[in-house]
Amino acid sequence: QVQLVESGGGLVQPGGSLRLSCAASRSGFTIDSMTWYRQAPGEEREWVVGITRAGRTTYADSVKGRFTISIDAARNTGYLQMNSLKPDDTAVYYCNAVVMPTSMIYWGQGTQVTVSS
Repeated sequence: QVQLVESGGGLVQPGGSLRLSCAASRSGFTIDSMTWYRQAPGEEREWVVGITRAGRTTYADSVKGRFTISIDAARNTGYLQMNSLKPDDTAVYYCNAVVMPTSMIYWGQGTQVTVSS
């Protein structure tokens, strides 16, 4: 059984940066494609960014130009680089990925990002 393990959340001041990681918990499993979602208190979960197997990326308008998604060369860890953070970015961030060779979709456990002065 494989899991997606998230890390990198925390408290940051407006204008600051964080990098979230989402890693397959066992060797021999690789990430085929990945999506990040976020959920603010009292709000529905919203899509933030996605990357395909071929490396094509798409971003929500609210984060375009500030966030960058990537998958490392070994394809066992995905990243979400978040720059110029705003208080509205405060949420629990979840990664979602297709993991090979299972071809199944897995969710990370979520990591809290708080942007506040």
